[in-house]
Amino acid sequence: MYKIITVILLVIVAFDGFGQKIYKAEYASQADIKVYITAYESQADLKVYFVDYESQANADGLWYAVKYQSQAKYKVYFVNYESQADLKIYIVSYQSQAGWRNSQKQHLLKF
Repeated sequence: MYKIITVILLVIVAFDGFGQKIYKAEYASQADIKVYITAYESQADLKVYFVDYESQANADGLWYAVKYQSQAKYKVYFVNYESQADLKIYIVSYQSQAGWRNSQKQHLLKF
């Protein structure tokens, strides 16, 4: 019985880390992470695709925007200047393009 519970918990933890449910914070002090949207893919740490349904946020870079702060795994604040950002993202047109460009920044979205 102990082994079954352990396996179930490991599966839940493993799948929880892939997609990101995000909430757009109004102020930088409310945010877990400050994000800058780049003009070019080559400047980004993470390529992001905003999915339409929560269930689609099942891989890194697939973000689902929630309406309420309590629903989010991460609270993000979008900054105007690259120097203010913890993470630089580029918004891609297709879900298959999403993912990390700079794997050294992965720790920012793993709490």
